[in-house]
Amino acid sequence: MSRISVFSAPFLLGFDAFEERVDRLSKSADGYPPYNIERMVDAEGTERFLISIAVAGFAASELDVVAEDNTIVVRGKQKDDPGKEFLHRGIAARQFQRSFLLADGMIVKDATLGHGMLVVAVERPRTPKIARRIEIRSV
Repeated sequence: MSRISVFSAPFLLGFDAFEERVDRLSKSADGYPPYNIERMVDAEGTERFLISIAVAGFAASELDVVAEDNTIVVRGKQKDDPGKEFLHRGIAARQFQRSFLLADGMIVKDATLGHGMLVVAVERPRTPKIARRIEIRSV
């Protein structure tokens, strides 16, 4: 059975790559680690987003944030210390990968780690609406 996509409408040109990214993100979505996304708009109309990811137990050296191809990928990888002996182990050394799809024109500003929270700041500057007349040529 083939799947019908909203992006296959004849007036939506060039959205096939976007659809592939959305499919990839939906397949990789799990619940770990939990996260929040805050949105703020300043007086000039610039939107700011703060992606807060709960990464308690991870050091900055065990985290990686990469912005590439309109996607933010956050990876965490903890190493087991074979020299430790646990009587009880309720906190596993767990790795994760979490992806966020960005719209065109969004800028990843920075990432900070504090109090067990990794916060990635993303900004979408206000862009002026541009209209231009297209010359019609005769062939």
